[in-house]
Amino acid sequence: MAAVERRFFADSRRWVCGRARGATLEIAIGTGANLSHYPDEVDLTGIDWSPAMLLVARGQGDRIHRRVTLHQADATALPFPSETFDTVVSTFALCCIPDERAALIEALRVLRPGGRLLLTDHVAASFWPLRVLQHAVDLVSVPLQGEHYTRRPVTKLRGLGVTIEENERLTMGAIERVHARKHH
Repeated sequence: MAAVERRFFADSRRWVCGRARGATLEIAIGTGANLSHYPDEVDLTGIDWSPAMLLVARGQGDRIHRRVTLHQADATALPFPSETFDTVVSTFALCCIPDERAALIEALRVLRPGGRLLLTDHVAASFWPLRVLQHAVDLVSVPLQGEHYTRRPVTKLRGLGVTIEENERLTMGAIERVHARKHH
């Protein structure tokens, strides 16, 4: 799986997590696939709506000796006060959250002014033949699994009080990485 991730996801987990600083929240931490990519000094908190995923993430954290505080929570209703975190991370998760914009608004609410919002996800490809295929897959994946292949979170960030510091598209434009900073 690691080789597939490096090839198709362009090592985006390492790119995103390596930019985290200070008190960091990971939205939809899932199985803890990102845990080994964070700098040691990051104070990490993770949320996921699934207790089963949190159990796996806790085991992953224990295996690699990574301290992480885990909470069961909905990404669109985070259980934290405003301006709690220096960094908020989401990797390959916004594609599965029913209201992607609401999740981004919540992420920004809990982010301190000047804080980093770090995202990577599969998005509508810039290579049109692949984008056509993605739209066809969406016809099945959205109703069956809630998985969206043609979203583009960076476009939802416009008008939400952030500055895009870094933005790159890889793998025929189907993978996008974003480093945004919340306005002061």
